[in-house]
Amino acid sequence: MNLPDDFITKYQGLLGDDAPAFFASLTTDENTAGYRVNPQRQVPAKLTAAPGVPYAQWGYFGGVKGRSLAHQSGTVYSQEPSAMFVGATAAPQPGERVLDLCAAPGGKTTHLASYLQGRGLLVTNEINRKRVRVLAENVERFGVPNALILNDSPDTLSPVFPDFFDKVLVDAPCSGEGMFRKDPAAMDYWSLDYVQDCATRQREILTEAVKMVKPGGQLIYSTCTFAPEEDEQMMAWLVQTFPEFSLVPVAKSGGVVDARPDWADGNPDLAKAARLFPQLLRGEGHFVAKLQRAADAPAGKAKGHAQLGQKLSSDQRQLWQAFAQEVLGTVPAGDLVTVKDQLFLAPSDLPDLKHAHVFRPGLHLGTFKKNRFEPAYALALASDPQHTAHTLAIDLDQWQQWVHGDALTLTAAPAKGWYLLTCDAQPVGFGKVVGTTVKNFFPKGLRFTVYPEDLL
Repeated sequence: MNLPDDFITKYQGLLGDDAPAFFASLTTDENTAGYRVNPQRQVPAKLTAAPGVPYAQWGYFGGVKGRSLAHQSGTVYSQEPSAMFVGATAAPQPGERVLDLCAAPGGKTTHLASYLQGRGLLVTNEINRKRVRVLAENVERFGVPNALILNDSPDTLSPVFPDFFDKVLVDAPCSGEGMFRKDPAAMDYWSLDYVQDCATRQREILTEAVKMVKPGGQLIYSTCTFAPEEDEQMMAWLVQTFPEFSLVPVAKSGGVVDARPDWADGNPDLAKAARLFPQLLRGEGHFVAKLQRAADAPAGKAKGHAQLGQKLSSDQRQLWQAFAQEVLGTVPAGDLVTVKDQLFLAPSDLPDLKHAHVFRPGLHLGTFKKNRFEPAYALALASDPQHTAHTLAIDLDQWQQWVHGDALTLTAAPAKGWYLLTCDAQPVGFGKVVGTTVKNFFPKGLRFTVYPEDLL
């Protein structure tokens, strides 16, 4: 790997005697893959036998294949290890209101969801239309029941959610220096001017993000770059511009070190932030800071109440309740709304969202068709097999047929109707049993072929 000349010169000056080890770490082919297990799943022991990431709850070193059962069922989420430090620093409590402002592809959102345990509110936003689709797929696969997915710019959201969230995470778009080893193409667009452009954009994002943190709440800021202009200097600018915010210490372990006050204005408080250097730990590299807003800061009030869809007709409600009671064993509590013929379980107590672009108003429950209700894939992955009335266990060979889109043939005929299919105790989708046949409702756009190497 040939690092850019300006990059080498810059970090030789900043790191001094530490520069050779830093450059060497970026030019090795060390495997820094990792994954997190889903605490809402019954996780197979083999997935927790790998070495744990020391600073990240539920995090492990190693790779998980994308065509594996663990991945398809949302039992694991592949994530670069140092990126796990961000969610671990935010660590929201169940019941809190949380915003992931720059969320795609969803690694940090799903980590936040693990902490929330299905309680509270998780608003996850992505400004890019193509990337928000990927975000929605990952939120669905991880079985997150309490997420509202938006597709907006920060300046659109700040008037909607003034002083609203307990925690706001800004994983800012950055110059990506921490991705050079993982994705050498990131070097192609890197330049000293690009670093400055990123810093300008980060200030614009943060100017809106701070408006959405409630008094006493926290802002978590992160990047995957080493540039002081986007890290220490950005935090120095923030606390000077918004004096109601102050840095609070970030817990450091496993090679995580203090940020560098000497890379900004020398303020010793900047050492409360964290740096993850690839020469000091097994990861690509990150910067993370946590800021607290003063509890006595003046607070605004969000306006109105969200109208995320239409109320159910009496016929629709009857169809849904009959399905839920028979198949799920219970009717999930929450606000039910329809968008055309689609049924969603929407988060409660939201402000007026008429000026926001709602990409997904909540957990997708299913589709109303003529005189019947068809459950959604998202509902299956958000369901706990241990607390579902109608479950049908399939083996690994049958699972391979299932994700390929094939109907299954059973040796004996259970009662007719919908079942939550499970494999190795993991939910994998809904199927409809007719006689000894299980009709396949695995989404056509997600179907795939499993090869022998995917099972290793």
